[in-house]
Amino acid sequence: MPVSITVIVPVYRDAAALARTLAATDFSGSNIVVVSTADEDLRATLRLAPADNDIVCVTAPRGRASQMNAGATVARGRWLLFLHADTRLPPGWTDEIAAADRDPHVSAGCFRFALDSHALFARLIELGVRARVALFGLPYGDQALFVRREVFEALQGYADLPIMEDVDLVRRLRRHGRLFQSALPAVTSARRWERDGWVTRTARHVALILLYFLGVPPARLIRLDSGRRAHPVSPSGRMSL
Repeated sequence: MPVSITVIVPVYRDAAALARTLAATDFSGSNIVVVSTADEDLRATLRLAPADNDIVCVTAPRGRASQMNAGATVARGRWLLFLHADTRLPPGWTDEIAAADRDPHVSAGCFRFALDSHALFARLIELGVRARVALFGLPYGDQALFVRREVFEALQGYADLPIMEDVDLVRRLRRHGRLFQSALPAVTSARRWERDGWVTRTARHVALILLYFLGVPPARLIRLDSGRRAHPVSPSGRMSL
């Protein structure tokens, strides 16, 4: 029997990217849960998706952690794949999860990071990410993390963090099993690097992760991330995508 997979996509004001992802990826054999915020209507976008896509749309408070946890509560699959709206999965992606499923020691996995840009700096960033994953076993959410559902539930899902929720989850997952690293690329839009500047955005990412491992609380880190400062942090510490 094929492995059952639920793809969970948190969305905030990114309907165009979601439409491109749904159109460009073969989701056959899986079901999709799109998690939007209450003030966003994605019905027109979802109507553009291929007719054979099995899609459910739910709402949740804004923030990747809360939205992905909400998606997991309605998931039907034995594996949960958390996909950013601007990331495209490669052909054969379900085969990679099936390979991970056959190894009982694997608790989670990820795809190889790639950017949809021909810029030389994009290749350098990809090499840096590969080195980070190889040396530290630390993929980020833009590598389409996939997790055994029973392990995700045992860990009580994503922590309610405004930033670094993916890093926190991966660190906890590693205590429950091995990380499967697919050689196939999950291709992420380079638009934010092109908007912010390749060096500026990369340097900010490096600074944030170093500060996080030095113990700076995520609620404080979010105020240092100029890409998210435009949206106020709620009393719970949640933040926009």
